[in-house]
Amino acid sequence: MERDTTGSAKLRELQARPGGLGFGRYFTDHMLVMDCEEGTGWQPPRIVPYGPLELDPAAKVFHYGQTVFEGMKAFKWGSDGQARLFRPLEHIRRLNRSCERMCVPPLDEATVLDAVQRLVALERDWIPEDPGTALYIRPFVIATEPLLGVAPSRTYRFVVICSPVGAYYEEGMHPVSIYVETEHVRAVAGGVGDAKTAGNYAAGLKAQEAASRLGCSQVMWLDGIERRYVEEVGSMNVFFRLGDEVVTPPLGGSILAGVTRDSIIRLLRDWGVAVRERTIAIGEVIEGLRSGALVEAFGTGTAAVVSPIGSLHWQGERLTVGSGGTGELSRRLYDALAGIQRGELPDAHGWMATVKPEC
Repeated sequence: MERDTTGSAKLRELQARPGGLGFGRYFTDHMLVMDCEEGTGWQPPRIVPYGPLELDPAAKVFHYGQTVFEGMKAFKWGSDGQARLFRPLEHIRRLNRSCERMCVPPLDEATVLDAVQRLVALERDWIPEDPGTALYIRPFVIATEPLLGVAPSRTYRFVVICSPVGAYYEEGMHPVSIYVETEHVRAVAGGVGDAKTAGNYAAGLKAQEAASRLGCSQVMWLDGIERRYVEEVGSMNVFFRLGDEVVTPPLGGSILAGVTRDSIIRLLRDWGVAVRERTIAIGEVIEGLRSGALVEAFGTGTAAVVSPIGSLHWQGERLTVGSGGTGELSRRLYDALAGIQRGELPDAHGWMATVKPEC
């Protein structure tokens, strides 16, 4: 398929606007679509012009929330000008794990990877190259069967859209303030907390509103049973540096298995930093802040990469994390992962997948 070179001109125009690209505001010229019907399975992918989806008002996604999504990034660097995807197969595998939990037929991983590469190759001129920017790729599946009945859909649509993005947070790589939620819960083990499904995020909107009123950027979720143990920070996994050890909550069925989380753990172990996956009570976090044992904290995710936490709002009190600035380890991790993604540092783990122009 011939590449649309008008993307570069459109991208320059968007970057020149007040506020720049932002995150998820603008979209490229094309999208990827695949349909699935019971009995025949997933049909071959097709790339079509970006535009509205036509759905029956009775489509099950509207009424029963049967949907999953993913998020990955593409970068462009080097003398060859080729696009590169960060750990795309891991994202596709996680998409299928979410599909399994939500009773969606699995997608063929090789087919999806090839189709995404073809889409990114076509939209290569939409990939921004400034530091902190990327082409964000959003695959998602929706249940399309027009039937009011609580049962898995018999038809589905898989779509991939792309958005040139800047920093996820307006403040960029700067410490954010986090609100510790004690009333509402996001998920419990046995639920759908470890699936990337829309309902998880809708369930968090009420707490996010409370956080925003207090001037906080995100919500820290506690476990849904005892309201005692830290689980996630908004749409990110969370890490705490306690002395010489880094601690992150374990994957126990209510926490999303972050691809960035896994990458951060690998980098820490490469550097010889002690890192443990264990339960950590909010009481331990607060005590660590008061005593100075907790020297820094940060969230990780595809969108923000590494987001340092500057303070926690807990039971009416705002507690500063460390000096309140970006911690030494947070900065080192961000620079390392961003450096790998941008081709500035060696890719020892083979995380970057080159998108061939002929895709």
